[in-house]
Amino acid sequence: MTAEAGAKLRISEIFHSIQGESSRAGLPTVFVRLTGCPLRCTWCDTEYAFAGGEAMSTAQVLDRVAAFGCPVVCVTGGEPLAQKSCHELLVALCDGGYSVSLETSGALDVCGVDARVSRIVDLKAPDSGECDKNRWENLACLNPRDELKIVLASEADYLWAKKSALAARRLDEICPVLFSPVAGKLDPAQLAEWILRDRLPVRFQLQMHKLLWSEPRGR
Repeated sequence: MTAEAGAKLRISEIFHSIQGESSRAGLPTVFVRLTGCPLRCTWCDTEYAFAGGEAMSTAQVLDRVAAFGCPVVCVTGGEPLAQKSCHELLVALCDGGYSVSLETSGALDVCGVDARVSRIVDLKAPDSGECDKNRWENLACLNPRDELKIVLASEADYLWAKKSALAARRLDEICPVLFSPVAGKLDPAQLAEWILRDRLPVRFQLQMHKLLWSEPRGR
């Protein structure tokens, strides 16, 4: 048995849906959601993935993914990199010919992720309660294929993102930057107006899957 076949993962869910975020928004995608996260963001919408799940080998995950017949895969969480075997899973998916993205909190080291994977890295704004967990060293290993996402819950979050993150660290020179409002906290139209007013070099995004479906699990 290969290392990839034997690697054990704790899986919250595997499902086929429409990608609702990032530059891949709108693409049919297989999502592999890993269990566990070291952060507790105030607005987290996947708290059910903090614990539980099913123990699976990498080979079992690959079989489940293959059953959907979809070439695009997103590994997400929770925080997928909190499980050491996540790296083996990413390599195995890439070796299998899939177009792979990784959604990560940005609190853990992303520099060792397989170069074939598109990394979607969160930066936590103050209202998340986890702003001090941002691992700024990750910026040095990102490239134009990756993306930075900042979820905003207030005007204070927006000002932080504009000044302390985007401008101070020249994020848009590294890779695409996405600003996303927290549902029920920040009016999307207001965020759009701020972006236009300040002529920011960012992409505005809504969570498309939440516009389509109200049930968060499996979507």
